[in-house]
Amino acid sequence: MNLELNDRAIQLLEDVLESVDDFRIIHHDDPDTGVLVDFGIDAEGGLDAGQVLAAICMAGMAEVAIVPGQVDGMSWPHVSVCTDFPVASCLFSQYAGWQLSVGKYFAMGSGPMRAAAGTEGLFDKLWYREQAEQVLGVLETSKLPSPDVFEHIATATGVAATDVVLLVAPTSSMAGNLQVVARSVETAMHKLYELGFDVQRVRSGFGTAPLAPVAANDLQGIGRTNDAILYGAQVTLCVNGDDDTLSDVVKKLPACTSDAYGQPFLEVFEAAGRDFYKIDKMLFSPAEIVLHNVDTGRVHHAGKLAPEILRRSFLG
Repeated sequence: MNLELNDRAIQLLEDVLESVDDFRIIHHDDPDTGVLVDFGIDAEGGLDAGQVLAAICMAGMAEVAIVPGQVDGMSWPHVSVCTDFPVASCLFSQYAGWQLSVGKYFAMGSGPMRAAAGTEGLFDKLWYREQAEQVLGVLETSKLPSPDVFEHIATATGVAATDVVLLVAPTSSMAGNLQVVARSVETAMHKLYELGFDVQRVRSGFGTAPLAPVAANDLQGIGRTNDAILYGAQVTLCVNGDDDTLSDVVKKLPACTSDAYGQPFLEVFEAAGRDFYKIDKMLFSPAEIVLHNVDTGRVHHAGKLAPEILRRSFLG
């Protein structure tokens, strides 16, 4: 099976590159390294740029939109995600599972390039690898990648450095902020995977999360965007199969099942010494989740919103 995730993402990007000024992004095409598109480091970016960045990160296999909503009684824009390909779009592509560390350069890597590298355990467990002539990745970073980063990714994915396409944005930018908040469905899917649930049973997914205010720096941005998911995301998954397993797993899915739940994420992050790996991984999930069994018609629900924490995070 080859879903051609990299090809899909690159085709979507090609349309965007025809209108770089409209998206307020910067296209660097260096013949010695590859394609680099700045969505928020030196570029201003914007809401449109954030939506298309999130869509490309999911290889064009999901729709991303800004919709009306509320946070603690205030009118507040939300980011919605809708996909009929949740495993491919979220786990094989969008999940930020590649920690890129090249010399002193570090970035969290997501996008379909991960499927070509196949270094994460989930690709072995879910039996997916991708061969591509070009690979595309999205980097959460405040620094433009050097040629060494392109070479590193090229070696891992089996392509030439000139065939590596990187889209970059810091969390504290309009586009980078939005693309992180657009991970409501992805966090639910990855939590299911971590719980040992058969994620192939999930046929479709829809989620919303409040669009966090753009932060003054990346550290604050990490806090706000995580809070948007943990305390404000609502996800509905359409699932097939038996109800007993759904009734059991839904109770374990929401963020409130973690001992680390209950305070703004930045406080949790600081208490862990700013080390994500010292934080309970069960925390990283939506605030509220609904499972629709498309075979039996039964509905399973768990979790709750925490508007008071969102107010502290967004307005405090």
